Amino acid sequence: MLFGINDVLDKSEVARIRAVLATAAFVDGRATASEVAREVKRNLQATNRDEALDGCRQTIIDRLLQQEGFTLRVLPLRMLPPMFNRYDEGMEYGSHVDNAIMGSDSPVRADVSVTVFLSEPDEYEGGGLVIHSDRQGQPIKLPAGGAVVYGASSIHRVEPVTRGRRFAAVTWAQSFVRDERRREMLTELSDLARWASSVAPGSTEAVKAARVRANLMRMWAEL
Repeated sequence: MLFGINDVLDKSEVARIRAVLATAAFVDGRATASEVAREVKRNLQATNRDEALDGCRQTIIDRLLQQEGFTLRVLPLRMLPPMFNRYDEGMEYGSHVDNAIMGSDSPVRADVSVTVFLSEPDEYEGGGLVIHSDRQGQPIKLPAGGAVVYGASSIHRVEPVTRGRRFAAVTWAQSFVRDERRREMLTELSDLARWASSVAPGSTEAVKAARVRANLMRMWAEL
């Protein structure tokens, strides 16, 4: 799984989040890394809970859940409040895999990872997100407000920042359907059902496609 979503956040929302982050306290990102990832993680994180930061976190979750492409492909059951990362010059996050269980207060099984870019590409050099299992490891740098969604089990890294400063929010989703291949099949069935309905509304084919998807969800969904 790997796909991008443009404009999850609009420019005013990005500006508001950046203003909050400008006064936030950042700590060494290794504090929240696993023992293995700690060796390759060199960034800063705003992990404290306050009203302004929590409001920013909720905005990001709300906007993601308003994206039809996100909800259809991820099938989110639960999501963690986003973590805000900052990469100054020389900082990076080497190749790693996200923990299977994320969060301490209300932990979730991390099926899907989401990175929301909060800096424009021309604000920094380097700092590309590289996901090794897709796109042949090409660095990804989206405009501020865009998001990349990828399997949490994939090996990925953030390249060293060589100029400027990179801000991003990272969150994780537990899906109703644990298996990525099954989620992909359900997405294809959704596309097929919508196509059949647009061509012949109420047709036997449209109803059958919707029924198959619904019944597979009944078989595979975990509550």
